[in-house]
Order: sequence, then structure tokens, then C-alpha cells
Amino acid sequence: MTTSRRDFLATSLAAGATLAATRAHAAPASPAGGSREHYDVRCYHLKADTRLKTSAARDPLESYLEKAFLPALAKRGVRNVGVFTELKVDKQKGTSEPVADSPVWLLIPYASLESYADVSADLNADPAVQSAGAAYLNAQKASPAFERVDSWLLRAFRSMPRMEIPSFSKSRAPGRVFEMRDYESHSELKALNKMAMFDDGETQIMRDLGMSPLFFGQALSGPNLPHLRYITSGPDLAAHLAGWKKFGPDPRWQKMKDDPRYAGNTSRNTARFLKPAACSEL
Repeated sequence: MTTSRRDFLATSLAAGATLAATRAHAAPASPAGGSREHYDVRCYHLKADTRLKTSAARDPLESYLEKAFLPALAKRGVRNVGVFTELKVDKQKGTSEPVADSPVWLLIPYASLESYADVSADLNADPAVQSAGAAYLNAQKASPAFERVDSWLLRAFRSMPRMEIPSFSKSRAPGRVFEMRDYESHSELKALNKMAMFDDGETQIMRDLGMSPLFFGQALSGPNLPHLRYITSGPDLAAHLAGWKKFGPDPRWQKMKDDPRYAGNTSRNTARFLKPAACSEL
């Protein structure tokens, strides 16, 4: 028993030291009163698989979001909700086209973890939501409104404790485009290390280059952990792609990329281009 306890303490201290070393390179904590947001990122899969015999139509879901879900969130103080579908982008030609049977993505910002829990738990129990969203909520078993829904709970990074909404998104520029990236890591400590890399400068580089990052979040729960997720954006596809072209050769990024402190912290990078739906608030 004594040996087991000694081993446990030694392992715990070693893990704590490694985590402290990772945090040492992170940005300082946000100023007083600058609590970090939490995000619910949802993916409504509409393409037929095991539940659906044919792919679901998007209209019932988007009608529910526009007429029931988003108004109910606004009534509870939750605004700036993003609703997106996917785009297939040819970077060489600078062109895009809608993805067939695209899932619908939601980005829902919450001021606190408590707000996330309170709002998410009872929103669909609201009679007003049930009335306005009846067609979607009362879908028959033989014809579901979706194949499945995936959800991730994320916590904002210290380097961007709250969403930063660019002017072209506030004005609903018709050609605006968003790119969501997931960076998976092979270990939980390496995932923290990649977060530290953003907090230590990568986030600011993206701001400086006009890449209009929207949010950065650490995935606390959901599929494919551990990973982080973030969105950059542009008033149109050409401007967005131009921002990424400036990022690669930037000397600050080159220095960080070659820093041995950050070596091997990402095992998979998934990028999705997103177009805002008509009801999107972003």
C-alpha cells in the first residue's frame, strides 16, 4: 500500500510539473471581469446513413432554428449564434460550391458554463418553442428530421476569452465565408501544449494579418478528444484565402513552428469551409 501511494504521488507530481511547464508559455490570464465564454458547437447530420433511408430536407430544421430556437435563445440572453452549411473550396481556382447533403453547423456562445446548462436543459420544453418548431420537433419516427446530432462543449482560450465578430459579419456581407479547423492531438498534454502555442502568439498573428478569427475553444466534451477548434473568416473567399497565404511565411509563425517547445503537438488537422445560412446571426 505504501509503495502504491508513493508511486501515485510521484506520477501526480510529474504530471503537474509537465502541465505547469506547458502553462508557463501561455498568455496571462484575462483581465478582471473578463471571464471566458463557453461554446456549444453542434452538427446536424442530414445525409442518410443508419437512421435515414433518404437524406433529410434542410428546410424543417432551418425553419425551426429561425422561428423557434434562435428567438428562444435571444429571449434568454444568448445572441450572435452562427448557423452554417459546408462549402467545397478549390483553393487553386479560388472557387466554391455547396456540399451536397451538407450538415448544418451551429455555433452557440454562452457567457458562462451555468448559462449553457440552464438554457440547454429546458429550451425545447418551452411551449413557445414547441409551438413555433412543431414541424421539426414532432417529426415522425419513419421520417426523422436528421440522421444524428453531434455536440461539443468548448471553453474559450485566454488569448480570446470572448468571440470577436468582424464588421463584415455584423453587416451580413453576402459573400462572407468562415473556415472551421479542428486540431487533434495524440495526448492530452500535447493538446494543452497546442493551446499554449495559440495563447503565446499564434492568435495574435492571425489578428494582425487580418484573418478575422472568430473564436478559439478547447473541447471539453464531445467526439474525437482531445482537440481544439477555431474559426477564421473573411468578407469573401479571395480575402480569406489571401490571409492564409500571408500566415505561412510570416516570420513570427516560422519561429513558433520551429520552436522545439511546440514539437509534435498536433496529429490531425481538419478544415471545413462554411457559408452562413439565411437565419445566421454571424
